[in-house]
Amino acid sequence: MKFGICNETFGDWPLEKALAFAREAGYTGWEIAPFMLTENLMTYSTTKRREYRKAVEGAGFEIIGLHWLLAKTKGLHLTTQDRVAREDTSEYLRELIRLCSDLGGEVMVLGSPLQRNYPKSQSLESAMRNAASVIRDVTPDLEEYCVRIAVEPLGRQEGNFLNTAASARKLISMIDSEHVRLHLDVKAMSDEETPIVDIIRDNADAMIHFHANDANRQGPGMGEIDFKPIFQTLKEVGYDGWVSVEVFDYEPGVERLVTESMANMRAAMD
Repeated sequence: MKFGICNETFGDWPLEKALAFAREAGYTGWEIAPFMLTENLMTYSTTKRREYRKAVEGAGFEIIGLHWLLAKTKGLHLTTQDRVAREDTSEYLRELIRLCSDLGGEVMVLGSPLQRNYPKSQSLESAMRNAASVIRDVTPDLEEYCVRIAVEPLGRQEGNFLNTAASARKLISMIDSEHVRLHLDVKAMSDEETPIVDIIRDNADAMIHFHANDANRQGPGMGEIDFKPIFQTLKEVGYDGWVSVEVFDYEPGVERLVTESMANMRAAMD
């Protein structure tokens, strides 16, 4: 199992400082929220992409890919009834696929709840069809650039679309592409009635990426979730992909979040 960390964890730290601290803590994977790179993806040049990739790889990291794909965008939405907005969303995803490839990444985690929740006036079936159409439109690009989308179920506190692994699997089946698979997140799974270890076992065949965090929105092991059975189950199902630390509550401070998360994961592994 390989350990990565999401770049937004470090806030406004200079890239060189963030990479050095994360590498010293034991991480070898770097997962990127696009909004941390640029406010305008269309003007993020090839030169800047090369420089960023060189800096990350030069610090001893592998770039895993992207997450928070649609966060902090305007006019983009996955489930909307607005056909033009859906087409714009597909086009933006195409740009992200190229970005991911340019940076050397292979996985794009599709969460972004604010850009996928649907109103009461819309049916779940309609939302699913619209989401499937947006993602299906970019599967040729995924194939061309050897990038995969990992659909991320999120807990009910985040919104109303894809709240369970089962619902994410249904969406994936509607798209029917080997380049669209499943992402699992511990905080999100803690919101399901099914035990986390059972969700992992039931979905091991589709899971290509994993986020480690606690129900309290901090790092793994910094709340009440016992990570020992989680890592044991990941080992049992033969998962050999990345386990990335993704936090949402930064109150403990960067240094503690980074180092304590790694220490807790190693303890759970032992």
